[in-house]
Parts: sequence; structure tokens; C-alpha cells
Amino acid sequence: MAAFSEAQGGAGLSEPERQGDLCVVLRMLGAADLSVARLFEGHTNAVSLVLRYGSPVQIEKLAHDVKMGELTGVWGAEDAAGLKRHQDAAGWRLEGRKILASGAGFVRRPIVTCATDDGPVMLLLDLSGTENVDETSWTALGMRASATRSIDFSGLVIRAGQQVGRAGDYMRQPFFSGGAWRFCAVHLGAIERLTELFRDDLVSRNRGGDPYQRERLAQCAVATGTALLWIEEAALRFANDLLTPAHVVAYVNLTRMVTERAGLDVMELVQRGMGLKGFIRPHPVERICRDLSTYLRQPAPDLAMSDAAGALMEETLPLGPFA
Repeated sequence: MAAFSEAQGGAGLSEPERQGDLCVVLRMLGAADLSVARLFEGHTNAVSLVLRYGSPVQIEKLAHDVKMGELTGVWGAEDAAGLKRHQDAAGWRLEGRKILASGAGFVRRPIVTCATDDGPVMLLLDLSGTENVDETSWTALGMRASATRSIDFSGLVIRAGQQVGRAGDYMRQPFFSGGAWRFCAVHLGAIERLTELFRDDLVSRNRGGDPYQRERLAQCAVATGTALLWIEEAALRFANDLLTPAHVVAYVNLTRMVTERAGLDVMELVQRGMGLKGFIRPHPVERICRDLSTYLRQPAPDLAMSDAAGALMEETLPLGPFA
């Protein structure tokens, strides 16, 4: 319920003035378990979309279901065939599947995107749990506990009242791309935890006096601190409706680059500093690095970098506001 407003029984974490608090929560969850954090971030994203574009009836129904223990999420990835809908006597009949759907099999109230002649629409589903879920489709190195799978919706009939907003709302900026600051916060939580584990390992082994290990630890601290500054600022700019969507998206895309670099650098430093023990289960460093290296592969990083650089090229003012 945390993403809903206080009037709806939540903590208001979807509200603009609470994005800083949401950042803290996402970092804490990322430090604890990246798979759990991934599901919570997707849940928060879905609630935010319904609050922004949904009808009062949809908002009230989702709030009730979440209060009763249901989870939501956003399933947008699909194969070449995509997910389509066809007119049916009771509404629409779906054809196709979603891939990379985190929580498929137990998330019962997801938002799925569906192609139409007018552009993609969002459908807020109410699943029974009997849908065709392919549990063998996720063979990635990490993030296994996220239950990321493919799910076939062919034959599922939905009502007109399950469409959230209008065609194209899902892609509206800055919310579509700018919301990426949230998974950056999740990543940072894991990066911070790796740094803490490395420090604790040095202390426990009495290796804190080694100058090379000290240098590694200092570099980890700089990387995490730098990423934190960018992510907190990205959260503030995402919530600032006085900024243009293009500015917000450009800043968040730059934040993605900073966070990725911090994650890659800290993983290398910690693995070099700890040696083989950091690669052996059930050491938490092994799990975090396995999950983080997978989760960092967010979609289209080169495009995000290129778009951010393009925005900088179009600026006529000093670049200070972007840094």
C-alpha cells in the first residue's frame, strides 16, 4: 500500500513530494535483495500509472486488492508477435504473450501494454493464476528469485473498463523514461551493500592496514557517493513539473550511466579485494554480484546515452544544470 496516498491507506510514495523517501526505500530493498526490490519497484511503477491515468473506480479497486495482499507490476516486454486484442462480445480477447514478466505466476493485478491502431494501451488485468506461464524461459545468470518468466494471454477476455487511460499514455514523458531513476536507486542499494561487506571483510581479517585495500575501499566509497548524488537529484527533477520532459529524461539517462559505471567499478574492486571467497556460494557478495551484473543490463543503454548526449548538444546555456 506504500505507493498509494495516505487517504487510500498508503504512505504516499508515488506523490512528487515523497520521491526522496521512495529513493531511500528502494535503496534499502536493493541492499537486502535485488529480486524483491525489482518486484517492489515494478509494483510502485504500476500503482503510479493507475493513479496518474486510471479512473476513480480503477484506483479504488486496485487499492482494495493491494490491501488484501495482491501485487501489481508493469509487463511491457514482448516478442516479435506482440500482444494484441480483438473485439469480443464481452469486450476484447487477447492474443499473444509477454516476456521478461517479473513475478509472473503470482502477480495477479499487472498492467500489460497492448498494441492498437492508435498506439499502445495499458490494460489492468485481474488474473486467476491459471494462465499459461513458461517457468523455463528465464535462464539468466542472476535475478532468479524475481520469477521473471513469459506468460501467454491468448484467449483471455477483458472488459473495456480494464483499459487504463488512453492510447499513448504509457509512453508519455518524462514518466516513461524518467522513471528509470527508481531502478538506479535499487542498483545503488546493492552497490552500497557490496561496499559495506568489503569493509567488514577487511576489518574481520585485519587487512585494514593494507594500502592497496584501503585504496579499493576509498574508490568504492567515491563511486557510491557519486551515484547517490546523481540519483537523489534525478528523483527531485523527476518530481519537478517546472522542468521540461526533455530535461528530466536527459538527466535521468545520464544518471543511468553514472549508476552503471559505479556498479561495474565496485563489483570489480570488491571481487579483486576479497578474492576467490567472493565468488563462492553462499557468500552474499557472490549473490549480489550475480544479481547486480544481470539487473544492470537495463534496456537500450546505448540509446539512453545517445539521447542524453543529444540533449546536451542542443543546450545553449552552460551545462552546469546537468551536473
